[in-house]
Amino acid sequence: QSLGWCGVFQILFVARAESLNYLFLIREAMEEKFMRVLVMFDMPTKTKEDRKASTKFRSTLLKEGYFMLQFSVYVRICKGIKSANNYLERLHLYLPKKGHIRALILTEKQFDHMKILIGETSEVEKVQKPIQLTLF
Repeated sequence: QSLGWCGVFQILFVARAESLNYLFLIREAMEEKFMRVLVMFDMPTKTKEDRKASTKFRSTLLKEGYFMLQFSVYVRICKGIKSANNYLERLHLYLPKKGHIRALILTEKQFDHMKILIGETSEVEKVQKPIQLTLF
C-alpha cells in the first residue's frame, strides 16, 4: 500500500514538529537565565526595638545569600525566574512589623545596564558576579 505524497508529507510534518518541540524544550531548560532579586528598605531606628528588628532583617538577608549593594539595598543572584520568585516569597517569612521594603526581580542583562553615577563597583559586587560557562 502506498501512502501517496500527501501521507508522506503529513508524516514528515509531524516528525519535524515533534523534533522542533523537543529542541525548544531542551533550549528552554538550558537557557534559564541568571536573575537578581533586589531588596530596598527604609526601617525606623529610633527605639532599641526598632534597631533590633532592623539588624535582624539585615542579618537574615545575609544568611539567605543576599549581599549589600549599598546601604539598605541588598541583592541576590538566582538561577531562573522560579528561583527568584521563591526567594521573593521567602522574604515574607521574616519581614519586620515596621518600615518600607520593596523588592524587584531583574534579569542579569538589566542589572548589568545599571549605571554608577558616583563612586565605583564594590569588591563584594565584583566577587558576586556570576560566570557564564559555555559547554561544547
